[in-house]
Amino acid sequence: MVKTTTGSKLTLKEFLSLPKGDVDYEFVDGYAVPKVSPKFFHSALQRALLFLIYAWCKGKGRTVAEWSILLKIKGKDWSPLPDVTYISYQRLPKNWQLNEACPVPPELVIEIISPEQTMKEFEDKARDYFEAGLARVWVVNPEAMNIRVFFSPDNSKIYTDNLSIVDELFPGLELTVRQIFIEAELI
Repeated sequence: MVKTTTGSKLTLKEFLSLPKGDVDYEFVDGYAVPKVSPKFFHSALQRALLFLIYAWCKGKGRTVAEWSILLKIKGKDWSPLPDVTYISYQRLPKNWQLNEACPVPPELVIEIISPEQTMKEFEDKARDYFEAGLARVWVVNPEAMNIRVFFSPDNSKIYTDNLSIVDELFPGLELTVRQIFIEAELI
C-alpha cells in the first residue's frame, strides 16, 4: 500500500504532539500519513453508523468517530484513525475519561472506502488491525452498496441489501446494509 507521507520519521510521542490542523493523519511506519478527505457519501454513512451502533451500545460501551487508536504491529507503533470505533466497557472501563487516543484495541473498527481508495488497501489494513488485537473490521463500500465484515484476516463475508449483519461478538446488534444506507439518506 503506497501512501503519501509528510515530513520526516517520527516517534509515536512526537506524532501525538503534532499540532491539529485541517488534515487528519494516521501514524504508519513512523510517518504521519494524511487521511483521505471524506466526501458526502462517506460522511453520511459515518453518521448513520454512529447513530445506529450508538443506539445499540448504550450501557455496553462507546461508539465514536475519528478516534485515534494506539496499537502495535510487528513491534512497531501504529496509530490508525478509523471512521467509526466501538469499544466495550469491558475493554475500556466507563470511568476512563481522558482526552487521549484509545489506549487498547477496540472490538470493532469501521472503515469507509473513498473513491480514490481500493479494497486491497483495506484488506491489508484489516490484516494489520487483527495483528494488533482487534476482533472485527467492517469495510463499507458506498459505490457497491455493501459491507465486508472481516471475522479474521482470512475470513470475511460481504453483506448487501437486506442480509442481516449479526455477530455473536455483539449480542442484540442486527443491522442491514439497506437500513444503514436508508439512515444515511442515500437510498
